Amino acid sequence: MTLLEKIIETYPDESFLKADGLDNAVIGVDEKSMVLIYSVSKCIDILAEKVGSVEEAIEYFSFNASGAHMGEKTPIWCQDIY
Repeated sequence: MTLLEKIIETYPDESFLKADGLDNAVIGVDEKSMVLIYSVSKCIDILAEKVGSVEEAIEYFSFNASGAHMGEKTPIWCQDIY
C-alpha cells in the first residue's frame, strides 16, 4: 500500500487533489488544510524517467505542477532537492 493510499484510507471523508502520475512522490498531508504534500525531488525523478532527462523534468514540473494553482486544494510542493 502506498502512502497516498494510506492517507486516503485514513481520511475517507476528504477529497484530495492529486498530481497525475506522481502518486509515489506523496510524502504526507497537511492536516490543517487537508492538502497533499509532494516531494519535489521524487517528482523530478519520476518525471525524468518519462521525459528522458532531469533538465526536461524540471522544466515540465515547473510549468505544469509547481507553477499551477488549482484552487484551495492545490498540493504543497516540498523543496527537498538540497
